[in-house]
Amino acid sequence: MSITPLRAAPTIVAEIKAQEERCIFPSFTAQTAWEVGCLIRTRLQSASHRPAVVNITLANSNQLLFHCATGSGTQADNDQWVARKRRAVLRWGSSTYAMAIGFKHDEAEFRDKFQLGQNAGDYAIHGGGFPVKVKGVEGVVGVIVVSGLTMQEDHEVIVEAIEKYLGKQ
Repeated sequence: MSITPLRAAPTIVAEIKAQEERCIFPSFTAQTAWEVGCLIRTRLQSASHRPAVVNITLANSNQLLFHCATGSGTQADNDQWVARKRRAVLRWGSSTYAMAIGFKHDEAEFRDKFQLGQNAGDYAIHGGGFPVKVKGVEGVVGVIVVSGLTMQEDHEVIVEAIEKYLGKQ
């Protein structure tokens, strides 16, 4: 299978936030999660030989709507990254990649700013956690997480899939 690389992820917070604004859903259901999850999985398989985990949950109930590995070789550690990225999205309502760029990848500054102390490890500010937002609904209604590639790739594959789903590509 030939590899078609993902496009480069933006490196400026304002551009990442613009992606988030473009990726607002008109509605979000289990069917939406299935379709977006399948788009992400398919795109990951064409973008890299490395395996990754895709996870989509609702925000208010933690209900799992979609979870898969793109191939053999993922580890339980990927699920730990999923949980940490998910918690960060739910707490701050932002993509984890925007947070990583905003803090210049300085996890100590991130920990200190939010006085996380020993709980800092509960959160990950690495790309791959993305808020599901719905037009006319305040806050985050779900979280999409990818774990397994670089943080830029984990982030960008989510954006590419949502844009494709929404017909914005």
